[in-house]
Amino acid sequence: MPEQRFDQHQSLQQQQTIAPQMQQSLQLLQTPTLELRHLIQQELNANPTLEDDTHDVSLEEASTPDEDEEFDKELAELSQLDEEWREYMAQSRVSSPKRDDADEKYQFMMDSIIDPVTLQEHLMNQLSFSPVKGELRETAEMLIGNIDENGFLQVDIEDLCFDMGIPIDLLEDARGIIQSFDPVGVGAEDLRDCLLIQLERLGKHHSLEYQIVDHYLEDLAKKRYPRIAKKLTVTPEDISRAAAFISTLDPRPGSRFSSDNNTYVVPDVSVERIGGEWVVAVNDEQIPRLRISKSYKELLATDDGKTARTYIRDKIKSGKFLIKCIHQRQQTIRGIAEQILNRQQEFFDKGPSKLKPMNMAQIADAIDVHETTVSRAVAGKYISTPHGVFEMKYFFTTGYQKEDGQVTSNTSVKQTLAALIGGEDSKKPLSDQALVQKMEEKGIKIARRTVAKYREELHILPSHMRRSY
Repeated sequence: MPEQRFDQHQSLQQQQTIAPQMQQSLQLLQTPTLELRHLIQQELNANPTLEDDTHDVSLEEASTPDEDEEFDKELAELSQLDEEWREYMAQSRVSSPKRDDADEKYQFMMDSIIDPVTLQEHLMNQLSFSPVKGELRETAEMLIGNIDENGFLQVDIEDLCFDMGIPIDLLEDARGIIQSFDPVGVGAEDLRDCLLIQLERLGKHHSLEYQIVDHYLEDLAKKRYPRIAKKLTVTPEDISRAAAFISTLDPRPGSRFSSDNNTYVVPDVSVERIGGEWVVAVNDEQIPRLRISKSYKELLATDDGKTARTYIRDKIKSGKFLIKCIHQRQQTIRGIAEQILNRQQEFFDKGPSKLKPMNMAQIADAIDVHETTVSRAVAGKYISTPHGVFEMKYFFTTGYQKEDGQVTSNTSVKQTLAALIGGEDSKKPLSDQALVQKMEEKGIKIARRTVAKYREELHILPSHMRRSY
């Protein structure tokens, strides 16, 4: 048996750790408004010394120097609460403070939210109301379990026939039943099958559209209209009209059941013109206004009870720190928004085409914080403007220097590019090289590969695929 050796090695490493309070501060800074309300509610439930007093104390009022002095005085006077404290805690669990109408409406809305129905649940519900029984029903249930979120069947029925010994006729019948369900096109094997099912349900089994999808789908995707027209002995204009109708079909019929289909955004900041001047307003409406409960001040006694005093002291400190973190969060977001307004005045006056290059280091220097603080503060935050709601990070962008010496952002360059393509002759669309020349005429020097890159980011097809007939 070989000899076992156990060696001890000592090494010295530097490791940066973040204190729990700092972690909480960073978490609150990064959290969007809707999620922040949920986090604050968790703290209200966990910390009995905190209470929501929306009508009495604002975030600014809750963190004044006078209150800090009062807080230190309270800590010095904390003493034994014993049975009185325990009795109060028991009562506080039974009775909870009344919410105002706004809070009640918000809570009703949150309680009314239900989990969205999945595509599988939707299909199984339709199957339950159909007259299908026995093996056919079991086979249909198995196929429904193999449909992806887009509505496509992820298994080949011939493979199932060989692998599981299920008769092919039974599999085809089960698939046909599923394909008769809502949404139209569900249960298809691929895009071609999906579109054909939809055309059949529309009574277009013998139409030009059906022939194109059935035999020339790849040519259609590449807009080879003359080629398709020649093979079907029709005009390119006929193919163009058919293609327009095909584009109204749903290539992903199951997508409307996707859980991330819709995102509800609450702007953290709004910028609007009041009395001829632009004004920044931070959204405080969804954030509960906190204070330390007055009930605990009334429970101060002269007895020296170490356990109760320590517990309440820690909870009050925790509550005070949370209030200050929320206040600091709002102040930081306000400072960043005001700097965005100052540096992007033309954007607010004239729109996105006037967006200027700006980086986070500039904002960090202006409000005297670290660049990473700005990065955390704008993450997932939105700003409401007269031109729409934008992510705050939308305003941080690189740029190009024009021939006249002015600097324009790459976002503005993309908008100029989109405007050029939007105004082109659809029968003679501009090539990427032609777009380069058009951009140079506007004083913007840009490489052809950059035009191609921006065009792809804007989801605009190449010129040969934009041509219409």
